[in-house]
Amino acid sequence: MVAAGFVDSVMSAQTTFRAVLAATSRPGTVWPIEVELSSHAPLSRGAAAVALTLCDRDTPIWLDPSLCATEAVAAWLRFHCLAKVVEQPEAASFAFAADTRALPPFRHFNVGTVDYPDRSTTIVLLIETFQRGHNLVLRGPGIRNQQLLRAAPLPDDISERLKSNRSLFPRGVDLLLVSADQIVALPRSVRLHTEEERPCT
Repeated sequence: MVAAGFVDSVMSAQTTFRAVLAATSRPGTVWPIEVELSSHAPLSRGAAAVALTLCDRDTPIWLDPSLCATEAVAAWLRFHCLAKVVEQPEAASFAFAADTRALPPFRHFNVGTVDYPDRSTTIVLLIETFQRGHNLVLRGPGIRNQQLLRAAPLPDDISERLKSNRSLFPRGVDLLLVSADQIVALPRSVRLHTEEERPCT
């Protein structure tokens, strides 16, 4: 049996969309996702809310092997979002990854084109916590001076990935880091450094 989606579909979708919009406008800041819904583990409640809000029949979805291992996850997404689940990451509008340390290189996803940079993949990483992990320093549009971020787990080479991704601008992937009830956005415009690389002021 497919688990139910949002308890209140209209209000929950609006609440989640506002959280995504706020996170995207203020990269690196943590925003709550306050909704009630049922989903299938290992797809977290927060990631499920993002999927229900942003994905539809026109947004193909890629799932990493840890999510694909539970057929109920793909069935839940197909039923509630009407989205097609694709096998190749470059064919996806949205990619969901629960095993963040095994995430394929960003170049394996759609990074868009110069004419259509908006057609790139948005990668949703399922995060356990924003209370520990790498100490990261963010700079760029939407950030005044700098923004500190901690999140775990992340790919071990996240700093190098984000630097390379930023070099493709305006092309590049966008990231949403989502825990059970919180979200952080790392759009392609962000410059990311480890705290140890932070310049002296």
